[in-house]
Amino acid sequence: MAADYSCSSSSSSSSSSSNLRITVEKNPSESRLSELDIKCWPKWGCSPGKYQLKFDAEETCYLLKGRVKAYPKGSSEFVEFGAGDLVTIPKGLSCTWDVSIAVDKHYKFESS
Repeated sequence: MAADYSCSSSSSSSSSSSNLRITVEKNPSESRLSELDIKCWPKWGCSPGKYQLKFDAEETCYLLKGRVKAYPKGSSEFVEFGAGDLVTIPKGLSCTWDVSIAVDKHYKFESS
């Protein structure tokens, strides 16, 4: 089951990032993963630390390892995800990833 997390910007300007949501699908089935062909997606990893990220395209990623708290820009709220989660990050979102356990993930950007 997918959980929706609101990632609203706290600035008063009506920017397009005010209603961007990171969705986290916990432990998707093997059939869902093979349907997406995740094993053919490129891989990316990072060590623990804080990373400023801006998503210029929608990204879907599947975490093989790791633990992340993603803080949308201008917000003190966060979305947490980790190993075994299928995560969709919307185009246009700027956020800080606070990585507590090194990440290893498969990822795919949607072509617009």
